[in-house]
Amino acid sequence: APLVIALGPGFTAGKDCHVVIETKRGHSLGRVIREGEAIANTGIPGIIAGIGRERVIHSPASGIFSSDHKIGDLVTKGEVIAHVGETEVHASLDGMIRGLLNSGLSVPTGFKIADIDPRGLEADFTTVSDKAKAIGGSVLEVLDSFLAKR
Repeated sequence: APLVIALGPGFTAGKDCHVVIETKRGHSLGRVIREGEAIANTGIPGIIAGIGRERVIHSPASGIFSSDHKIGDLVTKGEVIAHVGETEVHASLDGMIRGLLNSGLSVPTGFKIADIDPRGLEADFTTVSDKAKAIGGSVLEVLDSFLAKR
């Protein structure tokens, strides 16, 4: 391909792709990397309203994931938001569901299955996030530069 753009860690610009876009929140978010790699994945989610790890929910067991909830639902800490097989999955905090697997998927223990935004209604899941805008803007910048040289 004449131009390959990779997002986040796991890719090396100049080897796996032409350009890597940094996806880690912070001062480097959206940085265009033309040589080298993005910051390694720490496994620690970005802090939102002072909360990091607690907002990401991982499967407590292996099995088939199911949930009657949907993205945008408000939940309270301790509420059952899903099941993996017969095992209940509880909300880790009060907030809005921002990420949720589709029911029917088979998941292993420890797999990321949900994300709760502690900002609640303020989260506004119907709009593009600041992170997505930064990454998308960088991709557009790379494409614009590439097309201008053709």
